[in-house]
Parts: sequence; C-alpha cells; structure tokens
Amino acid sequence: MIRSDEIAELLQTLIRNACVNDGMPESGHEERSVETLRDYLGQPGFEFEPRPGRTSVLYDLPAIDPTAPRLLLMGHLDVVPANEAGWSNDPFGGEIIDGFIWGRGAVDMLNQTAAMAAVFKRYLDGTKKPPMGGLAFLAVADEEAGGRWGAHYLTEQHWAEVACDYLLTEVAYPPIRTTSGPAYPVSVGEKGPFWRRVKSVGIPGHASTPYGTENALVPLARALANLADASSLIAITPEWRTFVNGLDLSESEVEALTKPERLDGAIDALFGVRPGFARYVHACTHLTVAPTVLHGGSKTNTIPDEAVAEVDIRVLPGQDAQTVDEHLRKATGTDYERLEVEPIADFQATASAPSGPLWAAITEAIGDLTGSRRILPTLMPVTTDARFFRARGTLAYGVGLFDEQVDFDEFLGMFHGNDERVSIDSLGLTAQVLARTIAHL
Repeated sequence: MIRSDEIAELLQTLIRNACVNDGMPESGHEERSVETLRDYLGQPGFEFEPRPGRTSVLYDLPAIDPTAPRLLLMGHLDVVPANEAGWSNDPFGGEIIDGFIWGRGAVDMLNQTAAMAAVFKRYLDGTKKPPMGGLAFLAVADEEAGGRWGAHYLTEQHWAEVACDYLLTEVAYPPIRTTSGPAYPVSVGEKGPFWRRVKSVGIPGHASTPYGTENALVPLARALANLADASSLIAITPEWRTFVNGLDLSESEVEALTKPERLDGAIDALFGVRPGFARYVHACTHLTVAPTVLHGGSKTNTIPDEAVAEVDIRVLPGQDAQTVDEHLRKATGTDYERLEVEPIADFQATASAPSGPLWAAITEAIGDLTGSRRILPTLMPVTTDARFFRARGTLAYGVGLFDEQVDFDEFLGMFHGNDERVSIDSLGLTAQVLARTIAHL
C-alpha cells in the first residue's frame, strides 16, 4: 500500500520546483525535478539533456522474458506559466488546504508523475516483482511546448532506450456522474496540433498620415477576427460516439450530441448550464481554431511593416493539413492572399484501440477499486507526448483515478487555468490503479 501523504510530499516538491515552460528553449529547467526524483528514488537514472537544463530521466527494469511486452510509465515535469493574480493561493506554493494540494501542475500532470514515481519505486527497490516484459519510468521535459527537447527528441534519437509495447501516461480524469452511477474515463486518443504562424507585411510610414498606407496590422487583425468567428468543421468520430453512448443519456440527447445538424444547437444550450462540458463537447467534435499570440509594430507613431500571429489549431481523426489549409483560406477571405502562413507543428490525431491485455488490466484495476467496470474510452482535445509513441506502434492510454470531490466539468477548467488543485486522496487512488494495472497485466 502506497501512502497518499508520501505522494503528496513528492508532488509538493515538484510544484515548488516551478519548471515553467513558456515555449522558449531556455525555459523549463526540468533538471530541478530530475534531481528531486533522483533523491526520492534513491539513485540516478539515465539522463538526457539535449539543451542545458532541459533534462529527462529514464529508470529501467529489464525484462525477465524479452519476448513479453514492455510497459512504460511516462509523466512530464514541465508546467505552463501561471498568473498569480488569478489564483486564490500561490500557484507554486504547493500548499495543502482542506485536503487538496494547490499549484500549477497539480492536475497537468505532476499528480500522475508523482504517483508513477511512487509506484515504480516499489519495483525499483525490490518490494514488488516487475512484469515479465520489464517496466520503465520516464519523466520528460518540454511536453508543454511540443516535446522538442523531451519525448520527441527521445523517440527520434534514443528509441532503443525508450521503446515500449505499452505506455501509460496522461490524462487522468475524475469519474463522470450518470443516472446509473459513475463512469470512469480512460484516454485512448487525442487531437493533433496543426499550429500555424501567420504573418502580414506592409510599408512603414508616419502614423500621423495613415490614409492609403499599407498597415501590416490591419489585414492580420481582420483575418484573425474572421478566423475566430468562422464556423468550425464537425467530425463525429467512433471514439466520440462510444463516449456519448456511455453517459446514460436519452435517445434524443445522444442524437443531439452525435448528429452534425443538431450538434451546434445542443452545445449552445449546454453552455448555459454546463459551460465547461460544452467546451469539451465542442472541442471533441470540431476542428478548433484559437488565435493566441499577436505581435506587430514598434512605436505608436509608426505604421507597422510587419505583424505576426500564432494560431492554435487542433484536428480530429480524419482531418489533416489540407483540411487546415482549406479552412484558413475560406475563413480569412480576401485577406488570405496578403498573409504568409507557416507551420509551427504538424501532428495527426492519434488513438489506440480500447482492447487487448492492457485495456483488460486497466478495467480490472478500476473494478477492484470502485466495484464498477464502466470504463469510458475517451478522446482528448489536448495533445500529449503519447503521439510520438503511437506513431511507432505503441499502445498508449491515459489513466488515473480521482475521488468525486471535483466533478468532471470543474476539472476540465483547471487545465492551464487558475486554482489548479488535486485531492490527496486522488493521489493514492491513482497510484493504486497504476499498481493494480501492472499486477493484472
């Protein structure tokens, strides 16, 4: 039995390490948390540092039977920035308040990283016997900025070390309340990021005489506004249908959430009562486009000759770069010809089939702890490092177990949001479900 307070103490330290990844190569400083894991596990692992401070670490227990499948537990060490002004408590304080640990990364995903380390420690010190195919624990850098210095680098440059048949990673969800009791989401797939940098150019001049000038900001601002207002493309995937069918909804409600002609109206109605869930439904059924960064101009009195924006675009299974380019061209209208569009990231949506020995082991583990085997294969609107492993044939799921102190809707709002927190009891539950999954496997 792994004590929740042991995991809580490790999580607090990981939060306080403040491995903030703002997208710049010199940010992150994940070496701080690699050192924390070295102290906690009592020995160093195999460290990888493609850039100073951008450190990942692998702990590996070799296979007893080399023909048996290898299981990898993977968590990331970096977190996104946090604006303290929007938080009720210090986002990097790791404080315990009313049974919850508060801090950036508490749910994304330092809670799971800490639980994985606690579970793996029992195998590393010989308390438990690892699976026949071997067991490894990988804590990676740079997940929050696309994995260039973390999982992407490792799968490209060190595949022999990190190769695995099975992968357990993020996201862990709380149970979803339904009329016949809770259902337990397990992540089986995720959307693909097709981020774009959009640039417009003009001719500089004095801003006191703007008539007839070519202001680089204007066409870009207009294009971004049109993008934000444009209707999104709908795709109803098999994963989404399975998820909706597991929610105990009426036939009419199921049709509203799975028929394209009814979907947007259903989301609008849902937003009035459950805004967090409405956003989730929209993201899991639409190509999403969100302008997020804008730079332009140098002085108030100078017509800007260049403006640059970054746009977060996420595709569903079946959508691709051509889908994205066609949507951008249509949504931005006549301004498109004045824009230069370049990729920042291009990754297809990925998914793993909810079947086979690992899926059965997860189902049994959750059943052991809850008495229910109502497992919901879930598509994530976010992107994780699992995509790099799925691209190489690895079966990957996101799994954990939360208590019911925070519901599904509230939980969704914590990702990259304010007041991120996780209950101490949930840390113990996640560790137990991981340990039991390994045992059943």
